[in-house]
Amino acid sequence: MHPDEQMAVAAKFILQSPPGEINDVLNDVRNIISDDELLQEGVQPALRQYNLEQFVVVDIPEHDHQVIISDVGRVEGEQDRFRDPQAKLTFHFDHLRLEASDVQAYEPDEDTEPFRSALEKATLAYIGDHFPGGVSTVHTITASKYAIQIVANKYNPSNFWSGRWRSEYIVDISEGKVQSKILINVHYFEQGNVQLSTTFTPVFDLPPAAVSSQNASSASKIIALIEARESEHQEAMIQTYFDMSEKTFKGLRRALPIMRQKLDWDKVTGYKLGAELAGTRGAFGN
Repeated sequence: MHPDEQMAVAAKFILQSPPGEINDVLNDVRNIISDDELLQEGVQPALRQYNLEQFVVVDIPEHDHQVIISDVGRVEGEQDRFRDPQAKLTFHFDHLRLEASDVQAYEPDEDTEPFRSALEKATLAYIGDHFPGGVSTVHTITASKYAIQIVANKYNPSNFWSGRWRSEYIVDISEGKVQSKILINVHYFEQGNVQLSTTFTPVFDLPPAAVSSQNASSASKIIALIEARESEHQEAMIQTYFDMSEKTFKGLRRALPIMRQKLDWDKVTGYKLGAELAGTRGAFGN
């Protein structure tokens, strides 16, 4: 296979990596390609795309919080420089090492920063209640548009599963609406390989108070609406899988064996199948 074809295949593997397993995939790809220089150069675009799509988080030097890496947080005109709106910093991000460097301060917009900060505070309180270990980042997009991003990861390789929750809410004050995207990915790999991938994109209206006055109270109301949508989505998923277990899977099984009689499993060891078969030989003409 030509090196370009190898890198195209490797990129597909990387983009399909389950949550928390990107390093395992990279190690496997490295064993296949056996050319570290080619690999590092060739997988950079795929790694960049994967990190942006998956809301990979990074520690900020000398700070005790993490920042979500995403297209919304990218500094205009710079491919790998991102904003940390909480600390009012920008930084360069290494997509291979997952590290931040070259940290620089920036001045936020005076008009939009108070409401962005209020949304951030309300979001941090929300994930503290519902997403232990979760990370959120809130960005200003325009004078009337904000992005709220949430990611929560659960890695449990000793029990053969991993999962990631991602959600993004584009709050448009001028339109009075919120465009949403909720994505869930789960990988279960004990004696098999099963992946779950769901996407939910609700759109809902902002409360009038949030449109007329952008303050801490309206920020809390917006987060309450987000909480309601996420709760509805989780409850719908729980009901779907309950119905699947109770109805769909059971529908794949025979209600009765082919002889149209239920089998008494408590007495199965007492059945004398040989004797019964011997007694039926005459009926079939020996």
